[in-house]
This record gives sequence, C-alpha cells and structure tokens, in this order.
Amino acid sequence: MNQIKLLNIKIDNLSLPELLDRLNPAHGGIVLTPNVDHLMKLQNDDHFYDVYQAAQYRVCDSQILMYASRFLGTPIDEKISGSDLFPAFCQKYGKDPNVKIFLLGGGPQVAQRAQENINLRVGRELVVAAHSPSYGFEQKEQECQEIVELINQSRANVLAVGLGAPKQEKWIFKYKDLLPDIKVFLAIGATLNFEAGILHRAPKWMSELGVEWLYRLACEPRRLWRRYLVEGLPFFKLVVQQKLNRYRDPFAAKSLVVSQEKL
Repeated sequence: MNQIKLLNIKIDNLSLPELLDRLNPAHGGIVLTPNVDHLMKLQNDDHFYDVYQAAQYRVCDSQILMYASRFLGTPIDEKISGSDLFPAFCQKYGKDPNVKIFLLGGGPQVAQRAQENINLRVGRELVVAAHSPSYGFEQKEQECQEIVELINQSRANVLAVGLGAPKQEKWIFKYKDLLPDIKVFLAIGATLNFEAGILHRAPKWMSELGVEWLYRLACEPRRLWRRYLVEGLPFFKLVVQQKLNRYRDPFAAKSLVVSQEKL
C-alpha cells in the first residue's frame, strides 16, 4: 500500500472505493482521519502518537494536507474525510445484512437521531444501537465499561465513534480488545452531528479549496478559534522544515523501535 510521509506519520494513499472494499467485515481495521489539528497534536502527545502508529488505516481528512503533500513532492491522490467516508460506508454496506453499526458520541440524543436518519435513508436497521455518553465519560471507568457492555450486547460489528480528537482515537485503542465482535472501527469526529442534522457541512466548493475550516470556525467560534487560529499555524513552518530536510520527529526513537520490531 502506497504511503505518504507527512511530518511524523504516514498517510495511506488510497481512493475511497479502495478503502471501502478493504473495510468489509471479513477484514476490517481501524481507520483514523488525520488533519492539521491531528498533525499538531502528534508533535506533543506521545500516547496519541502510539495510537496512530498502531492504526491499520490513516487517510487524509484535509485539503490543506493535500496542498502540503504536493509542496513536498509526494502528492496524496484523494481527500477522504470522516464525514465523506461514513455515509459512503453506509451506502456501500446498507443492504448487507451482515453489517451492523453501533454509533458512539455526540451530545444528548445526537447519536440516536443520527441512527434514525441513517436507517431511514438506507431502508433497514443498519445502525443497531446508538449511545451519547456523558460529558467527561472517558475518565469514568465504570461508565466506559457499561458502554463496552452496550456495544457487545448490540452484536454490532462496526463501531463509529464521534467524540473529537484525540479522545475518540484513544478510547478506541483502550477498549478495542474488549470488543471481540467489532471488526471495523471508524473515528469520525463531527460526522454524527452532520448525520443527526445538528450541524451542516460547508459548501463543497469551500471543502475543495481547503477553507472548510473557515466555515466551521464561523459556526462554532468559541470552540474552534484556538484550534484554527493559534494551534494550527505552526504546521506550515514544520512542513517547510520537512521540505528542507530539517524537520525532526519528536518521537523518532519510538519510530525506530517500532520499525525494528517489525523486522
């Protein structure tokens, strides 16, 4: 599988149809969708970095990353955001009775509303259960264990988690081994809000130009201003450093250990 190195992770250079074919329940895998926010967190959060190294699929969720890859001379062919991947997954496997989805995330009743909308759209009970956890639930082990039990009782084999990064990715990796029936794990961020009709996606032209972040900032300024206007800006400096062969992976020692273990 062709991979593109961008700062300290490798992004899988797959098309959406190729990825969907790979995500059938017989094979499955864990899908993460890196964007600028993820790349910046990956410079400081070693736990998040470990999670990224262990994922089976890392696909580009940002037009800005597409531009950066072209600037580096190693272009990524296609942007596959979580909000594109998940509805496409539902469409492809909507009529397959062997595929059953559990939704986890969102505010009160958001996951349940998304469940209703998805099942109405595909014409069957593709989403078999949904749960919107309490605020800060990831720090409450008893609640997490109860959620694990809900997922296992549902008999779902696909788990779509929309909690925001890095919470959703860390939760998946902490509890995945307690979910034996789940074959496909999707970390999909705000997608549940889109599916529930709580939020609307940016116009397609904004997404294609790489300014979808501006639309989201206008919709949620109090929550997102720091991410986009402060924390994301050093990304461009790091990309230039990579272009000049001056970028230094803060977790390079870990990368070396992982590479040696695979030999």
